[in-house]
Amino acid sequence: MKEQMSSGKILIVDDDAFVQRLLKRVVEKVGRESIIAASAEEARRIIKEKAFDLALCDIRLPGESGIDLVSHIISVRPKTAVIIVSAVDDPAVVEKALELGAYGYIVKPLKPSEVIINISSALRRQRLELESRLTRQNLEQEIESRTAKLREALESVVKVIAQTVESRDPYTAGHQMRVAKLASAIAQEMGYTAEKIKGIQMAGTIHDLGKISVPAEILSKSTRLTDIEFALIKTHPQVGYDILKDIDFPWPVAEITYQHHERIDGSGYPRGLKRDVILPEARIMAVADVVEAMASYRPYRPALGIDAALDEILKNKGKTYDQEVVEACLSIFRKRKFKFSD
Repeated sequence: MKEQMSSGKILIVDDDAFVQRLLKRVVEKVGRESIIAASAEEARRIIKEKAFDLALCDIRLPGESGIDLVSHIISVRPKTAVIIVSAVDDPAVVEKALELGAYGYIVKPLKPSEVIINISSALRRQRLELESRLTRQNLEQEIESRTAKLREALESVVKVIAQTVESRDPYTAGHQMRVAKLASAIAQEMGYTAEKIKGIQMAGTIHDLGKISVPAEILSKSTRLTDIEFALIKTHPQVGYDILKDIDFPWPVAEITYQHHERIDGSGYPRGLKRDVILPEARIMAVADVVEAMASYRPYRPALGIDAALDEILKNKGKTYDQEVVEACLSIFRKRKFKFSD
């Protein structure tokens, strides 16, 4: 079926009349109109004829399950963002929904403020992906020449994107730039070419791009995250990859972004990759990311300092972190006196 232009409306799929009314009021608060379906079968009929910006979908529906419906919506309407609204508070179900491509998961009983945050976040992510697609099309027309002017423009765009992400989370402002600086220094210590180091620097600058889809309230939360909140945080490598994957970078920026939370023993996320399956550049990024994060202040803890960060990677050298990368990182701090800022 050919994808039609979106109606700008939001589809509500729930068989509970009270929930229907509540969601309809919330949708009106964000300035959108809604159409209601009381079953998966009715929802299928509606989306066959109309496209929507967003679908709010319950899991437990008469007849077909909501999970199957979500899969169908994403398949036939790939431009439609989907948020699960359910009484099922099960991390396994959340993970399944997010794997299918859902943008969020809200647990009943519903809090209007939480629904508004999730709707706004999903629509923002959707808009960013559409804008990225348009940007990609413009970049691909010029990238054939690989001129210095194009590369400078690309670097400028990446810096703006990085600043956009960090503006939503003041506690980690500068994190991506510092990770990029450390990762580049590690790569230089390991003998990487200038061209590969440039790619590592570029990936480091936007490695947390996917956090644009996570509500700022979660990013800056000063208390322990719930399982649902942590599951949303863990989607950011996938989201970043989805945004970047079709941009024709001269380096594997999208894949480095995808893999920067993987660990060589398979304990990382989102894919549990091991050892040599993980890109060498991503192994560098993983070490740089954890060192900077531990050394810096976070809303849920004070800065732990460089010494604690280096002790962490030394303790897990060859276990969770690549041995050669750890040794290079220790060398630039202890022998070359590396600093995040002059």
